[in-house]
Amino acid sequence: MRRRWRRVGLLALLGLAAAAALFWLSLPSAEPLRSANPASTELIEARAREARAHDRVARHNQHWVPLSHISPWLQKAVVNSEDARFYQHDGIDVLETGIALEHAVEKGRLGRGASTLTQQLAKNLWLGEKRSLLRKLREYVLARRLEHLGKHRILELYLNVAEWGQGIYGADAAARVWFHKPAAQLLPEEAAVLAAMLPAPRKRNPQRPSPRLRERAREVLQLYLVYNELTPEELAQSRARLAALMP
Repeated sequence: MRRRWRRVGLLALLGLAAAAALFWLSLPSAEPLRSANPASTELIEARAREARAHDRVARHNQHWVPLSHISPWLQKAVVNSEDARFYQHDGIDVLETGIALEHAVEKGRLGRGASTLTQQLAKNLWLGEKRSLLRKLREYVLARRLEHLGKHRILELYLNVAEWGQGIYGADAAARVWFHKPAAQLLPEEAAVLAAMLPAPRKRNPQRPSPRLRERAREVLQLYLVYNELTPEELAQSRARLAALMP
């Protein structure tokens, strides 16, 4: 009897190992992104399918630019507001993930919180918006793969594929549509507005700003001071320009 249970246990372990291997091998490699930009993303393809389902033409406004051509203010605003520990973690913020999982267990569903920029990039590139525990597991694995590309490349990819309105992808297209300038020329308050759009990019419109967009842009602007990137005097000037930008 004991030998029989040992055989059962061994077969179970072999089955789990095989399933884990298949799971690992089924996920895409991040290595091609080290030197090449993706032709499309799962999010872009999902938006195209959605448009076709409603007999609409899918919009796709995107201009790939190197990170050096994206304003440092936008880089700072996105990191500050979306993933303040971006340069410290290895793709997964263990502390925030633990808190999010506790909330998920309590509520019986997964929320948006605790996703690092690397995880958001993995979701955008390969996974789409559907939420499930299995998709979250894929997201963790892919985030770790992306981390091998380095923080500079991750941020460059993220800022070039992020959604910033209906059919608007990437920082340069967003800057040209919303502020009529290239991404390299964005000012602190303009960058704060774009960062404030990210949680709901198709609902928040800088040309018709909602109270929530105004409030969130002010919060992101304040983070420059928190992280010693603006002086109090410079922040006051940016606040004044933001008030004129979104009266």
